[in-house]
Amino acid sequence: MSEELTLESLNLKKPLDKMTAKELRQLALEKFPNIVGASGMGKDDLVAQMKDTLGIVDDGEGGVSPYKDQIHSLKRQIRGLREDRLKLTVRKEREYIRRKINKLKKRTRRLAQSV
Repeated sequence: MSEELTLESLNLKKPLDKMTAKELRQLALEKFPNIVGASGMGKDDLVAQMKDTLGIVDDGEGGVSPYKDQIHSLKRQIRGLREDRLKLTVRKEREYIRRKINKLKKRTRRLAQSV
């Protein structure tokens, strides 16, 4: 091939990690002639080979969240509040607990997404 392969030159619609194994195999056959045995490889192998060919250094994304402990403690609180809410008979108190649970859920989602 006369032109250098880059991630931008491939004109991909989605990142390599988000593509299916079938899409990756097709891409390997069309754009990466140096990858041998692509039809028999799994998704992880294909992504690793393509990133290696393109010179992309995998920095280990998708690891454990630094907020994992915080998220687990919030979820424990939510479970406890749900149990408390079932025991309550006064509607106003149940509504208060429901709102509190809702806020805690939003906080856990924000923490998980901030990674």
